[in-house]
Amino acid sequence: MKNYLKLIRVEQYIKNTFVFAPLFFDSQFLNLDNLINVILAFLCFCTISSSVYIFNDYFDINEDKNHPQKRYRPLASGSISIQNGLVLMLILMISSLTVSYLISVELFLVIISYLALNFLYSKWLKHVAILDVNIIAVGFILRIVAGSVVSDVVPSIWILLITYLLALFLGISKRRTDVILAENGNDVRKNIEGYNLIFIDVILGILASIIIVSYIFYCISPEVQLHYHSKLLYVSIIFVVNGIFRYLKLVFVNQSTYSPTKIVLNDRFIQFTILGWLLLMSYLLYFRN
Repeated sequence: MKNYLKLIRVEQYIKNTFVFAPLFFDSQFLNLDNLINVILAFLCFCTISSSVYIFNDYFDINEDKNHPQKRYRPLASGSISIQNGLVLMLILMISSLTVSYLISVELFLVIISYLALNFLYSKWLKHVAILDVNIIAVGFILRIVAGSVVSDVVPSIWILLITYLLALFLGISKRRTDVILAENGNDVRKNIEGYNLIFIDVILGILASIIIVSYIFYCISPEVQLHYHSKLLYVSIIFVVNGIFRYLKLVFVNQSTYSPTKIVLNDRFIQFTILGWLLLMSYLLYFRN
């Protein structure tokens, strides 16, 4: 069972919480009908993303065997047979497509789009530098769209923009790990020749700056302050800035080779910044009005 949980990447389900973003920021998180629909959409994304991970592991099995960390993945290590892995992939894929169609045709189309995009990513696009991280970022946008279509909430341009930038930031930081491993003699990814540490570090600095500036503009925007019925939103900037600084410290100073998800799940400082941000935003959206 442990190997199967590892195969479907349960820890990566944290990414699918972006499905809740439209409902949360529209102050409708306590709307039970919409919340149930979004929870179902979240489960659909969990199952389809797990099937995509298995699909990706299948095509990357030879590369993963040469990776110091990925070689322990179930398919690469042989702890789960390829046949069993593919059967589980089909079960998860069919389940997600069926449930999403029963919920709404719009959600079904979003899931299909996510599946098609990741198929292209796994087969070809992940080997194209820059385009690869953009595909990852679009996947996060599709999660927000999924939460939007099942709750009839139109996400703001701010949510879409900052999510896209944050996903690019995390995707590029993950490529930094691959570059470091490649420089140490590990041939881990075909597109890594399109990156080097200087290029990645410059992009990370640029993206971090853009994210912070975009979030500041979000907080001081008159229409946003009107939505929150408060000017205290600027306080949340403290959590965002320090969370990004902490992440950059782990990447540059600590030279962390963990994935962004593992960093979030293991670093107490980042967890406290996220918790503080969530508590403040929840207070402004649900308890101050």
